Amino acid sequence: MPKGQFDADAFFEALDKARNNKKITWRKVAEEAGVSASTLTRMAQGKRPDVDTLAALAAWSQLKVDNFIQRDTHDSKPAENSIEDVAALFRADPTLSSDAKVAIEAIVRTAHEKLRNH
Repeated sequence: MPKGQFDADAFFEALDKARNNKKITWRKVAEEAGVSASTLTRMAQGKRPDVDTLAALAAWSQLKVDNFIQRDTHDSKPAENSIEDVAALFRADPTLSSDAKVAIEAIVRTAHEKLRNH
């Protein structure tokens, strides 16, 4: 079975971005997600959340926990699958218009194609 490690710092950083986008306090995040404010404080200090807290925060923020799993290099996905994952993130963003989603996807694909062998 491939080994992986959860990047709690990156998850907390993404959670903070979600909080900032909603323009709410950490206390409000705790209330809406159904977790304790002290748990969020511990996470800010680098502590890992328990699985129930992680699930609640992922559901609240709509973050995919799998995006924060660091895998061994021999387990990494081919580049094309990674581009598909990135494109799916933009397509799922409700704040972007359809035209913006298409434009961003084209930019990412073009940049990847031009830079992947450099």
